[in-house]
Amino acid sequence: MKKTNIIPIFVPHLGCPQDCVFCNQRRITGQIESKSSLEITNYIEKYLSYFKNKEIEKEIAFYGGSFTAIDQKYRKELLEIAKSYKDKNIIQSIRISTRPDYINEEILSQLCDYGVDIIELGIQSMDDNVLRLSNRGHSAKDSKIAVNLIRENKYFSLGLQQMIGLPGENYESMLFTTREIIDMKPDFVRIYPTLVIKDTELHDQFLTDTYKPLSLEDAVNRTSKLIAFYYAKNIDIIRIGLQNTDEIARDKDVLAGPFHESFRELAEGRFLRDIILNFYNRLNLNFENLEVLASNRNISLISGHKGMNKKYLYEHLKLKKIKLRSIPCSENLIFISDFINKYKILIDKEAKNIIELDES
Repeated sequence: MKKTNIIPIFVPHLGCPQDCVFCNQRRITGQIESKSSLEITNYIEKYLSYFKNKEIEKEIAFYGGSFTAIDQKYRKELLEIAKSYKDKNIIQSIRISTRPDYINEEILSQLCDYGVDIIELGIQSMDDNVLRLSNRGHSAKDSKIAVNLIRENKYFSLGLQQMIGLPGENYESMLFTTREIIDMKPDFVRIYPTLVIKDTELHDQFLTDTYKPLSLEDAVNRTSKLIAFYYAKNIDIIRIGLQNTDEIARDKDVLAGPFHESFRELAEGRFLRDIILNFYNRLNLNFENLEVLASNRNISLISGHKGMNKKYLYEHLKLKKIKLRSIPCSENLIFISDFINKYKILIDKEAKNIIELDES
């Protein structure tokens, strides 16, 4: 997706009809009270002053709560402020995040009238048992109905949010959710590993051993599989993991679970590492020496956090020598060589092979 400067406005827990077991929006967003119209306007003006490159498009994004479930009067105030900036072309898009059970034709008509461009739905899972155990208050069917209504409008871009490691979820139900999301054809997705946040029901379950979070290793492995699924279907992943804040940090409000400051790097690096291994094994290659060539970003990911992926390839393939080198090339390409023969890996094609292996 093209680069956009985001002005994030958090509406923590406003209108949310449920207390999901994993959620404490006030701690996640670092915000307790809702802001007045004047405070919102001042906040936007302050944020706009941070953006030095005037050529990059700007967006107001309402995060953190169930936007379409908040008080209609306050929702209208927020939309009017955002629309005034869009009408003046100061910003170019408006984004909202909400629940699937608070989408209907009337709400979509209002969002359209106020120039909302992007709707993100926090569906989290498409397994009804997982949704029930997470106290989501909606069903998988509600998610499908909401997606269909949004798609019928044809005006909005659609994003879907998925959580892994929720109560009652196993590997198979995670993949079931992923396939269901792919079938709903979102424009993009977000992936969040479930963390145990202070002062949540999940916190209580963790303390009484009725909930066990994913280990970091399991979460990285599972997320790398999701990356393969979405990459193969050309569905953009715009975020992996909660954004690090003063509150969202180990030994602060995160009490347990697969939290890591570089979680996305770990997952994407694991994905690319497995792409290379899958290709290598599929072609029955047997190198003594390995050279990997890719874009600068991909080489960094293939090397991995503190060189962990490079070390894994070296040891797993029993190499005498391994060299990683960045070259100008497509993000979809990796080249591997034994310094004599050179092979081209198409990442999207290899992602499909990984999926087929996983489903066989």
